[in-house]
Amino acid sequence: MILSSFFAALGQIGDPRFRRVLLLGFALTVALLVAATSGFVWLIGYLTADSVTLPWFGEITWLDDIISWGSFFLFFVLSVFLMMPVASAITSMFLDEVAQAVEDRHFPHLPPADNVPFGDALVDTVNFLGVLIGANLLALVLYLMFAPFAPLIFWGLNGFLLGREYFTLVAIRRVGRVQAKALRRAHIGTIWLAGTLMAIPLSVPLVNLLIPIIGAATFTHLYHRLTAAPATDRTNSYR
Repeated sequence: MILSSFFAALGQIGDPRFRRVLLLGFALTVALLVAATSGFVWLIGYLTADSVTLPWFGEITWLDDIISWGSFFLFFVLSVFLMMPVASAITSMFLDEVAQAVEDRHFPHLPPADNVPFGDALVDTVNFLGVLIGANLLALVLYLMFAPFAPLIFWGLNGFLLGREYFTLVAIRRVGRVQAKALRRAHIGTIWLAGTLMAIPLSVPLVNLLIPIIGAATFTHLYHRLTAAPATDRTNSYR
């Protein structure tokens, strides 16, 4: 079921709506990381004195420049690491478009899905982004402690988080938030495994930018296969 959903999603990768979400998500991700980097460097420069006086060396005026450039490169490295969770979270704001493209092509018999209000989608995105970044930063400790198992920890953690979030967002469109959470609990093993399939290529540059799109499409297929998605699926409205 998981593999068939995944390959069905890959088969639609050329859909114009997929490309639109990919480009939009990439542009917003880069803009957010650039803004965050600029703000971080400015804050470090603001908090750093223009000059310091050291014994035997006297007044030093270039220390703040070193700190500013050092903070820039530090945040740049962190930005590469954070690209995946930021892109995944931002793309989740536009998941409706990907899910609708999948349903239009593969499930044309379904009635229109309920649109998720933008405010709710934004709150979900911010919460998801916070959880992803926080969990991955905390996992750095585990990566150092259990270095040989770092890839497995990364895949398992992000697979759980991505699967949990994307399945819920897909299901909400059809059965509402309460029922979506109930379905997620009932199928948590399958959802985690499918999320891990998403997480495995996340460490591959550029490919990882496609993963949120493929993931959204995969979980749309998976939701309908797990629930058999009858035509009367919309018994619960979005709430």
